[in-house]
Amino acid sequence: MSTAPAPLPGLTLVLGPEELLADRAVQTAKRAVRAVEPDADVHDIDPGTLAPGQLAEITSPSLFAERRLVILRAAQDLSQPVLGEVDAMLRDVPEDVCLVLVHVGGAKGKALADAAKKAGAVIVDCSEVKKPGDKLTFISGEFRAAGRRIGQDAARALLDAVGGNLRELAGACSQLSADIPGGIEADTVRRYYAGRSDVTSFHVADLVLEGRTAEALAELRWALSCGAAGPGVVGALASKLRELAKVASAPRGMSPADLARDIGAPPWKIDMLRRQARGWTPDGMAQALILAAAADAAVKGGAVSAEYALERALVDIGAARRG
Repeated sequence: MSTAPAPLPGLTLVLGPEELLADRAVQTAKRAVRAVEPDADVHDIDPGTLAPGQLAEITSPSLFAERRLVILRAAQDLSQPVLGEVDAMLRDVPEDVCLVLVHVGGAKGKALADAAKKAGAVIVDCSEVKKPGDKLTFISGEFRAAGRRIGQDAARALLDAVGGNLRELAGACSQLSADIPGGIEADTVRRYYAGRSDVTSFHVADLVLEGRTAEALAELRWALSCGAAGPGVVGALASKLRELAKVASAPRGMSPADLARDIGAPPWKIDMLRRQARGWTPDGMAQALILAAAADAAVKGGAVSAEYALERALVDIGAARRG
């Protein structure tokens, strides 16, 4: 027994600046219309190509009663004459027309967005995804949609590797799902993106701070073979040490959210830094910062072998952690 397609909304407002989400909303509308009527006319229109009077022509009753999907991209940029036509149509969208307004939000063209809301538009929220936690949720959702699962540590490694751009993250999720069989772990992600020296450098720093010196040395050699530079590795190490010192010196009982705002790090990172800080004394941390500064001078020309200077720094910082 087949299920009838859900009724199509006559008016949809795709609202917000996140382009990937807006594009997906438009594709969803196209699939929904095609599912109901495979031969439906689809008009995907940029604001600069829509002349006055053209909208009425596109949406006028069809001789063959065909459904039409009209997508107005960047609706906030429509010209004044066309804006008036769209505003008039919002109050009475023809029965055989599905109108989709794509609007970035903000002050420009706000009256049109407000009019669409007042007219009862179905609103698709495409707000910018800013918080690291929301991006981790997005990553998990991408893998879930592909029938795969990814752990939180692996999702964080992917966010570190690719950056926060949602379109790039979606592409990376799709690529990993296609290329990596079985479970996707943090080490798998790091190896996959090993050519990105900043990723491997920060991973080396994390291992040292956790007291895993032997693993840090192995990862250092891998990072250097993949193109990581000595100053980049030391820079990652110094950055992590400074964050660690701030977390270790924070008042007891301070919430992760407050501490994150104080040091400028995402809340999920605070838990990791607190775990790392448990193995350090104030004297050990001070010594590690001195060693990192010495290593920085060494890899910038102060040592005969920058690679040896880096390895020596990791060993000495590991010893400083042990006291």
